Amino acid sequence: MRQVVVIAVAGASLAGCSSFSLDAFKPTPPVVQVQLDSIPSGADAKTSVGPGCKTPCSVGIPAVDGGFTVTYTLNKFLPATVSVQVINIPGDFSTPASTTIDPNPVVAELQPAGPPPKPARKRPPKPKQPPPAAAAPAASPFPPPPPPQAR
Repeated sequence: MRQVVVIAVAGASLAGCSSFSLDAFKPTPPVVQVQLDSIPSGADAKTSVGPGCKTPCSVGIPAVDGGFTVTYTLNKFLPATVSVQVINIPGDFSTPASTTIDPNPVVAELQPAGPPPKPARKRPPKPKQPPPAAAAPAASPFPPPPPPQAR
């Protein structure tokens, strides 16, 4: 009986504490291995949940709900970001819980960065030229008609 009283008193003293949270009793999310690769290889891959490495590589990621992103960077290439979904499948009495990462492996094809743009030269506008004057009618290759004769 003494043990029950001690637990009840400890529980009552914690109930008034504002920093007490039941989150401490939640299990930590499982860590899953994710393969990271890039084309070309050798890119720096950084996940939005923390871990990163130089491709090709594998990192351990906590299986957080909602997924995460992987950002790839490599000199002379444009950066690329890939979204990754974390799918938690709860278990029951006959099957254990499982976590799936989609896609796995996470691969990004990096596009070459073009040369830096050259600064555009501003050319002075061309002066407007007046329209050409009406030219005299062109000469005909035929002889002129004879003048009318008086009668």
